[in-house]
Amino acid sequence: MHTLRVALVTALATLSVGCGGAPAANDVPEIPDRAVLDAIATDVASDASTIDAPVDASSTDALADTRSADAPSTAPSVRRTYMPSDEVFLNPERGFYRSVELTTTSNLSSIRAAGYTLVHSYVRLDSVRDRAITPAILDAMVRGFGVARAAGLKVILRFAYNFGPYPNSEPDASRTQILAHIAQLRPFLRDHADVIAVVQAGFIGAWGEWHTSTNNLLANPADRRAILEGLLDAVPAERTVQVRYPPYKFEMYGEALTSSAAFRSTYAARTGHHNDCFLSSETDVGTYPSGQAERWRTYLSQDNLYVPMGGETCAVFPARTDCATAVAEMERLRFTYINNDYEPMVVSRWMTQGCRTVMDRRLGYRLALTEASFPERASAGDAFEFSISLRNEGYAAPINPRAAYVVFEGGGRREAIAVDALEVRSLLPAMTHTITRTMRVPSLPAGSYEVSFWLPDASMRLRDRAEYAIRLAATNVWNASNGSNRLGTITIR
Repeated sequence: MHTLRVALVTALATLSVGCGGAPAANDVPEIPDRAVLDAIATDVASDASTIDAPVDASSTDALADTRSADAPSTAPSVRRTYMPSDEVFLNPERGFYRSVELTTTSNLSSIRAAGYTLVHSYVRLDSVRDRAITPAILDAMVRGFGVARAAGLKVILRFAYNFGPYPNSEPDASRTQILAHIAQLRPFLRDHADVIAVVQAGFIGAWGEWHTSTNNLLANPADRRAILEGLLDAVPAERTVQVRYPPYKFEMYGEALTSSAAFRSTYAARTGHHNDCFLSSETDVGTYPSGQAERWRTYLSQDNLYVPMGGETCAVFPARTDCATAVAEMERLRFTYINNDYEPMVVSRWMTQGCRTVMDRRLGYRLALTEASFPERASAGDAFEFSISLRNEGYAAPINPRAAYVVFEGGGRREAIAVDALEVRSLLPAMTHTITRTMRVPSLPAGSYEVSFWLPDASMRLRDRAEYAIRLAATNVWNASNGSNRLGTITIR
């Protein structure tokens, strides 16, 4: 996509256009009055006291102990602390991504070996702009997603009918045809949701980037909404769809999300953001309407507490693309991912200026293990209080739901106890989250057992694959063989 754009970058920035080109005058939604915009939540600082954080099981007291009068005794818990770690390591659904063509690739093992867990892929529908998606295209998608799954990767997915160029783009498709294609794609999106990190809204305009639509799909807000919500209906409820321009989401769903509206199945709670000209001009090359950049960054800072944010740069603009501003803005806007391949000069400057390692460490979530408590000795069946404290040192929270378990392992036996009512997406950045539950020691033979905290993928297809589990940031806790985090040992009597 980007080779067609390099020669145009300077001119595009002057015109305040999008990464792949400029929205026409009728492509940009009418901007609400300032009085309405003033109601948008103000900038959310990293101080926990200013974050509109949900009150849920990740930060509440222990669940009530409902034991009967003749229940076994309670074993006393012992507090343990852990050494911090600055190591850069892989974690799923976050970080720099690589661009690939999933419909033509046969092996992606080198991507993860090079230090990436995310790939971005277009699925090109140029040949079916006016007809149904062919079995050959669907089969190629299935094969490509199988390749990604085999390589231990997750996919940022976008469908498009062209690769531009700007300003005289190749055609997109009609609203009727796009909705028919989305309905046709629904079974695929559900069958392969396990390796989908997030879906970008796509389909409309040049590069599927929601500008320069040859079918005038951006002139009518009803067309935009029908296509977005058609895609949200096709994608499983646990996945998010990202839109290119924040005013479009505001136009449809109003003010930024709050904790009470987050993590629901509503369209608003499942609509995130991607910025394909991040940092590349004062307005991010048309991402924000002229003169309103600060207002929309404030909106995104709040909304992105609860939905994923990602994107790419598209031009060197030192006032914003250099390290100091880039790091600060990634933190402010809660970035989960960024393109490693474009714009190459910007990414290269992050290397030479010394902030690439910071980004590698902090993009998305980084859950630092600080403390845990559980008994040193107990009898099978004893009740005990389990507690773990995690400080999210990343820019964002985890973007997709997943389960959590306390695992007892030893003597060839392994028992996993679910940590009920834990919403991992509520582990917000710049906060310490203490998770406390009352549990029972599993019925295991007497002996010594390793106790671990396990955050596997929610999909049963990926649940037992260590590369899809979350690694905690602490020294000497990660068990690469099974994807759990070692907390210590317990002796079961």
